[in-house]
Amino acid sequence: MQTILLHLLAASLYAGLGIRFWRLCLSARGSAGPCMSRPERITLLAALATHGLALHTTLFPGEGMRFGFGLAISLMIWLAICFYWIETFYTRLDGLHAVVLPAGVVGSLLPLVTPGQHMLANADSPAFRAHFIVAMLAYSLFTLAALHAMLMAAAERQLHSGRLTRTFASLPPLLTMEALLFRLIGIAFILLTLTLTSGIFFSEQLFGQPFRPDHKTVFAIVSWLLFGALLVGRRVWGWRGRVALRWTLAGFSTLLLAYVGSRFVIEVILARAS
Repeated sequence: MQTILLHLLAASLYAGLGIRFWRLCLSARGSAGPCMSRPERITLLAALATHGLALHTTLFPGEGMRFGFGLAISLMIWLAICFYWIETFYTRLDGLHAVVLPAGVVGSLLPLVTPGQHMLANADSPAFRAHFIVAMLAYSLFTLAALHAMLMAAAERQLHSGRLTRTFASLPPLLTMEALLFRLIGIAFILLTLTLTSGIFFSEQLFGQPFRPDHKTVFAIVSWLLFGALLVGRRVWGWRGRVALRWTLAGFSTLLLAYVGSRFVIEVILARAS
């Protein structure tokens, strides 16, 4: 019951801040001044703390470690919003609240809908936990990059059509958003590289069994190749705009299939079918 209340409280904080954003940030404030005030920043931090505590309680019900589709998505969204909260101190991110806050609401409530009963082996191993944290950091940053890319695509489409709504008018310049996108992808690519390297070469120490390629590894490697090609294309040929957005979404979709897709089929589709 306590865990359920924490998830609901986190969702309420995200939703309340989102409503305040729509009322004040888009109408009253306009584009003058910072779009996230100090009380709003503190409220978002409180939402993150509540969401994080709810995830910790759900992930570690006792000595073991529980994981599943809903928890995977929720954890990725939580880590992505943590990065976003830190980034607001350094970059003006007006308008991105429209994506971040609804995602926070969904991420808070999803473990209640699909809690998952999969208990992870070797969860008490420090090496396994380090591998798990790095992997989830990589997934969360790629999630934020994908949301960021979709928002950029929508803003660019409206800009070219000459009908820019108030929501997209409050976004940072596209060049600023593009720089942030590649910063996210660059950090996430390094983390994904560490995840794959440790998983392949230290499989027996991490998972208690020799490395065996499965669909999760194959999809993760394909995603790594796609993001690597994007970073090389950006540096060598100056890829940007729609080309960069397509590669970003392709890489993220492949990575999503690596773990979340399989857990979704097992826990949601097959469970309902049975």
